[in-house]
Amino acid sequence: MAESIKTAVNAFYAEYSAYPSNTSGKTDANFLSLMSTTNTNGASAQNTRGIAFLEVPPKFTNASLGLVTPSGFYKGQSNFFVLIDTGGLGFVNPNSVSSVNNTIVPSSVAVWVVDPKASSKAVGTFK
Repeated sequence: MAESIKTAVNAFYAEYSAYPSNTSGKTDANFLSLMSTTNTNGASAQNTRGIAFLEVPPKFTNASLGLVTPSGFYKGQSNFFVLIDTGGLGFVNPNSVSSVNNTIVPSSVAVWVVDPKASSKAVGTFK
């Protein structure tokens, strides 16, 4: 799912020449609404063309949390982290928003969850 989220964020950028700006750094309900609905109001107001950039299977959704890991990955469901290089630096620093030890990821978009067995390790789109 992390690769799908990253692809959706990049598709949003390709369509609007701007990254989604109402992300909290996590795939919360606002992020899910923005990326997966054809609505153009509320949280999805940035998506003026009403494009569904992301199709999300039900096991990855939670009414109050938004886009989450499926049951069984964690003891409870957890949001994905989304970090976007809005400054055009060519990298992101996941350590700035989570406990992950990776300091620099050479990518404009990184999506991950913290490994449930090791809080300093990420499971996601950076290699």
